[in-house]
Amino acid sequence: MQRYRCVLVVVFLMFPAGSSLAETCLAPSRPFVPSDPQAAQEFGGLIRRDFEFYIQDIQSYFRCLDDERVRAFEEAREVSEEYGRFLGSVQQ
Repeated sequence: MQRYRCVLVVVFLMFPAGSSLAETCLAPSRPFVPSDPQAAQEFGGLIRRDFEFYIQDIQSYFRCLDDERVRAFEEAREVSEEYGRFLGSVQQ
């Protein structure tokens, strides 16, 4: 029973370390466009720049999501294999 508890402690200590490898993908904020046409005209350069930054950032965000999806599938495959080995070892 003591050995079982030690194994559980090790597993739980390892869990946060493994999950910290996951990438956090943060979606960019939508650009603000004022409803007042005069303000939109006055701040046109800033608004255009905000849209350009948004387009760059959303592309990076999509790449991040794609990378995270690949990483998560690989991790899930590895965990499934580990679980299979675990089940095989405890059923013997």
